[in-house]
Amino acid sequence: MALNAEFVGRRYPASAPYQVGREKVREFATAIGDTNPVSHDVFAAQAMGYPDVVAPPTFAFVLTHSAMGQAMFDPDLGLDYSRVVHGEQRFAYDRPIVAGEELTVHAVIEGIRAVAGNDMLTLRAEVMDADGNRVVTAHSVIVARGTAEEG
Repeated sequence: MALNAEFVGRRYPASAPYQVGREKVREFATAIGDTNPVSHDVFAAQAMGYPDVVAPPTFAFVLTHSAMGQAMFDPDLGLDYSRVVHGEQRFAYDRPIVAGEELTVHAVIEGIRAVAGNDMLTLRAEVMDADGNRVVTAHSVIVARGTAEEG
């Protein structure tokens, strides 16, 4: 079943606030092999001008994945998740994510297109701090293999 193209531009409610934890940042950095001291050591981060440890750039996926899930699992969109592969991921940072802050995510469907029999779902998620300032924007392309209508 093809994706519902009328969903392009649809915005989803903000996610619940996410408290960025120092240990979560450290665990994530360790899991991806990031040895940068600012992601592990408060004093190293403070020496660089940050109030606490700094999350690696891909840490934003922790927050944005569930917010984007609001769109992917919207039953009216028509996405067959059993056919999904992750096509692309990129982040555009306004500033780093730092432990101790509270962030929310606002997701929107940016595009739906058919390519070689596959549906391509483009999602944007904006991560905002407690003051309403954008921290990072994540862009994801989700590919639903073999679901596009011929035409």
